[in-house]
Amino acid sequence: MLLTYEAIDANGKTTNDSIEAADRKEAMEQLRRRGLFVTSIKEAKQGKSKLATSVDGGSSIKLPVKTLALMTRQMAMLLKAGAGVVPAMQAIRKQLTNNTHREMFDRILHDLEEGTTLTEALKKHPRTFDSTFCAIVQAGEASATLNEMFERLAVLVGKRKAMRNKVLGSLAYPTLLIMMSVGIISVLLFFVLPRFAGMFDTLGAEVPATTQIMISMSQGAQKYWWAIAGGLLVGIVGGSSALKSAKGRQWISNVQTRIPFVGMLMTRLIQGQLFRTMGLLLESRVGVLDTLDLAEGITTNDQFQRLFRLIEEKVESGGQLSTAFEDSGIVEPYICQAVKTGEDSGNLGGAMSYCADILDESNTELVNAATKLIEPLILLGMGLVVGTVAVSLFMPLFDMTAAVG
Repeated sequence: MLLTYEAIDANGKTTNDSIEAADRKEAMEQLRRRGLFVTSIKEAKQGKSKLATSVDGGSSIKLPVKTLALMTRQMAMLLKAGAGVVPAMQAIRKQLTNNTHREMFDRILHDLEEGTTLTEALKKHPRTFDSTFCAIVQAGEASATLNEMFERLAVLVGKRKAMRNKVLGSLAYPTLLIMMSVGIISVLLFFVLPRFAGMFDTLGAEVPATTQIMISMSQGAQKYWWAIAGGLLVGIVGGSSALKSAKGRQWISNVQTRIPFVGMLMTRLIQGQLFRTMGLLLESRVGVLDTLDLAEGITTNDQFQRLFRLIEEKVESGGQLSTAFEDSGIVEPYICQAVKTGEDSGNLGGAMSYCADILDESNTELVNAATKLIEPLILLGMGLVVGTVAVSLFMPLFDMTAAVG
């Protein structure tokens, strides 16, 4: 249950907050361990907790990438400064403003105070802390280098966040142009064309075929607007459901890499994330086969899953990763050569991270180039639509004026 409390800390400061616990006794015990003296505690009036629970007792919540990046940076900083894991998690938890996020940290803190390792506590929240994240934390706990591992995780999550922001930022202006185009077309169909159609009927003017087609489209849109709206709603709901289902995500993952140009961009983005993750795991002293098992969860795309199987076969038979990359036909030759150099020099993890940096730079340039190409195409499309409508509407008026003259 979720309980709200008022307590006094060691400095005499009054604290008002909430905590997740089985009952009041357990909550007071947790707070006592944090060095708080409870003055009042009661069940929260918000009803059912917003934190969804998974089968294994953990939460199904997913922290935003921005929040996760901030959390990993702060953990690295606090651990490097000499703070313990529990005090560090408590300090981060106090900064959270979202109640659901705070509940998740309460559960992690509860598990830690019960003697659970940080890795096991994080594994109960797989949507936020994936297998790669947990594997790196586990390597840090095993080697007593947790602060170093969180520094590496901060780099990994930070790079992921930066690339995501670049892609979203590049799509912002084209999306705005598309929305403007849809708005202009809607105004033409529902307001402008009907007025001209009424005027042509009143004047008994003969209209060209293009004008008649546009008037028919306008009349159809006005008559069947409910079907259009329903179709859009079904598409939005269906798309959302597909994104939430495993089969839907699988289908989207496979299709997006087969679309011309988009497929090349998506393939390179997946490669960047793959090399970044594998490099970090190998540098964290995770075995090659274990690294491959963890890296498989990065994407469900069929061609990359085939690549993982090919790599495993090569490695198990004594072959090299670079050879598997070359045979796949997905990875570019200069990347394969860099991986081979890393294998020969015994610095495979560093070579993978270097390849990830190269791919990130190349992907940024590719995204920028795609944006510069898409923007004029959208503007050209808008101009063609508006120009065609304008010519189709005014040509009959010009013909009538010429006939009268």
